[in-house]
Amino acid sequence: MNSTDRPTSSSGDAAVQPPATARHTIVVPPEVSMVSLLGARDELLRVLERSFPRTDVHARGNEITVTGAAGEVALVERLVDSMTSVLASGQQLSPDAVERSVSMLRAQAAGTGAERPADVLTLNILSSRGRTIRPKTVNQKHYVDAIDANTITFGIGPAGTGKTYLAMAKAVQALQAKQVNRIVLTRPAVEAGERLGFLPGTLTDKIDPYLRPLYDALHDMLDPDSIPRLMAAGTIEVAPLAYMRGRTLNDAFIILDEAQNTSPEQMKMFLTRLGFGSKIVVTGDVTQVDLPSGTTSGLRIVREILAGVDDVHFSELTSSDVVRHRLVADIVEAYERWDESGSPVVRERAERNAARNRAR
Repeated sequence: MNSTDRPTSSSGDAAVQPPATARHTIVVPPEVSMVSLLGARDELLRVLERSFPRTDVHARGNEITVTGAAGEVALVERLVDSMTSVLASGQQLSPDAVERSVSMLRAQAAGTGAERPADVLTLNILSSRGRTIRPKTVNQKHYVDAIDANTITFGIGPAGTGKTYLAMAKAVQALQAKQVNRIVLTRPAVEAGERLGFLPGTLTDKIDPYLRPLYDALHDMLDPDSIPRLMAAGTIEVAPLAYMRGRTLNDAFIILDEAQNTSPEQMKMFLTRLGFGSKIVVTGDVTQVDLPSGTTSGLRIVREILAGVDDVHFSELTSSDVVRHRLVADIVEAYERWDESGSPVVRERAERNAARNRAR
């Protein structure tokens, strides 16, 4: 991509001068379609314009001319460069991908990020059934990289941040690459509690609803017809956490989902199932604990317990990493503000916990 600078000159007292402006003309390589770059009916161009409201962006032929504050113009040029790199890799762009790219570039400009958007958006983890699974945010890429680099990785964050889905994709990738011989997926069936015995059907019938999200993710990543065969052979195992006790899991990719609903004892039990040639990923959201009142979440204290232990990594995902409907991120942030505001409900909960602790 070539660009030419045409700074706009200004005169007068420097103290009252408007911010220096610049004009760049970006020449898009011929192998990149302008329709793909700007989007159907210019939808991607409109995202770019909304993201940089103080710049003027004009597209003509295979050239994009940007005029505005020098810093903003430089960011637009880097954005277009990233967008063309993504398209050159054979991947399509969406408005969401462009918005996330802008966020990454602004983080870079502020000195809080170092990842190029193209490096994040073109990292393919798994291709299956006509779709490719890849990270969509910088934190997600760091999480995926941590899974590669560490034996035990914790993915902690709110709903919709892809912590379980990306872990599942890495597990399937490892199985297909013969890095492991099997996948073990588990989660605590806390919601069942003592009511499990009252549910109809066999034990499997009773437990399956609590494991359904794991089955759903598997169906996204593998041929549905192959899943029963792989499960019958023991290559893929989906089971409640209680089934892990007393086992040593060698040459396996093991995922513990909804780990906020484990007790400290259960967390210790699970982590010590690690065998030779295995990898563990633990995922959870410490803001959604369903344990009985007074029970400490194993996920909340494990970071303190394992501090300083080599080959164990904690990845933090936030509302900015939510990849579901954009409203999900807004909901997560609204709840975080509400929890921090000292609302009557929050104060009442804190008072109950304090009274319980005094009673002990």
